[in-house]
Amino acid sequence: MSDAAIAPSLVDRFFLEAMSPAFREDPYPYYERFRGPSPLLRVADTIWFALGHADVTALLRHPRLSTNEDHAATEAGRTEEDPNRTRSLLFMDPPEHTRLRGLVARAFTPRRIQDLRATTQAIATELVDEMAQQSGAVDLIKAFAYPLPVRVICALLGVPPEDEATFTAWSRGIARSVDPTILRSPEIEAAIIEARQGLQTYLGDLLAARRKNPGDDLLSALAAVEADGDRISPRQIVALAQLLLVAGHETTVNLIGNGTLALLRAPEQLALLRRSPELAGPAVDEMLRFDGPVQISQRVVVEDMSVVGCPVKAGDEIMLVLGAANRDPAAFADPHRLDVTRDARKHVAFGGGIHHCLGAALARMEGDVAFRTLLDRFDTIELAGTPTRRPTFTLRGLESLPVKLH
Repeated sequence: MSDAAIAPSLVDRFFLEAMSPAFREDPYPYYERFRGPSPLLRVADTIWFALGHADVTALLRHPRLSTNEDHAATEAGRTEEDPNRTRSLLFMDPPEHTRLRGLVARAFTPRRIQDLRATTQAIATELVDEMAQQSGAVDLIKAFAYPLPVRVICALLGVPPEDEATFTAWSRGIARSVDPTILRSPEIEAAIIEARQGLQTYLGDLLAARRKNPGDDLLSALAAVEADGDRISPRQIVALAQLLLVAGHETTVNLIGNGTLALLRAPEQLALLRRSPELAGPAVDEMLRFDGPVQISQRVVVEDMSVVGCPVKAGDEIMLVLGAANRDPAAFADPHRLDVTRDARKHVAFGGGIHHCLGAALARMEGDVAFRTLLDRFDTIELAGTPTRRPTFTLRGLESLPVKLH
């Protein structure tokens, strides 16, 4: 199909369908309808889709594409910046991004993540013990998938346990901010602003307390980071903590929920995982590929040039459909089948390039602990009703997952 044959309203049609119950239940057939021979599909004057695995991988790593939405040509593509809010690391470009990510890496170390494993295991064990005491159907999202990562991220940041419920409410509000603007109503925008302001004030106060009395937590470590006289400012630390809450918590909720549902719908894979629990770690990557918690990412073109063989102009937005890339038959054999023995490490669920997910190791560790603990504690896990999907697009996950546990 040529560019000229593409209706100007195709992007509107896509996002209209994206909020339908059928799309939320299974977006992958819709993605296949948009997949074509060209690396980029033009859906509007300044908007393109990339759906192929090789093309998405290349664009994620392209050194001259930006994540800063201020470069977008359309008003819808730009965000209204609050002068009191520090730009997220997600939307920074080099050299600012390089400097800040390098400083963060000094505090957010693999050793710190590994030290969290015992804490994560203790939380998971406590949650499954509580679930075992319940009679009848249990909502796995409410009882396990949601509280596990929020308690882990709070432990990482040094948030007192009594504040975890408040964190959950803020996280739900801010999570809507990563959806495309076209999908956000004025009410959603207002909820995002309220949640963001509440969390910013809370984290600012908590950081001030940690600077006076440092603890063994990430906020304290970020406050103490220094390299060649350079430090992370308090406002940047608060912005990083906000990012970790949403990117490191909401996505893991979706990983556990989506992964569990995928296993329940593929009983032979669930049985295989029970027989070989050592597959849990590699299986997490397959679950991320099969039904990932993040479905779309975006890059903005900052100068006229050619990318993946297609001419683009400054201000154009390229929507990288991660979910489609992870189901690309050119990259994964039988891509619509869950296979816990598959080597799925080349999936793009964590993004790529300089913006590769900072919390990838944390997510893999939490997923490994979560699935091992669930399968070890319960001999049988069965669907006990119809799962419901969250009304979000970029972040794909479940609102509820009723199960019977034995």
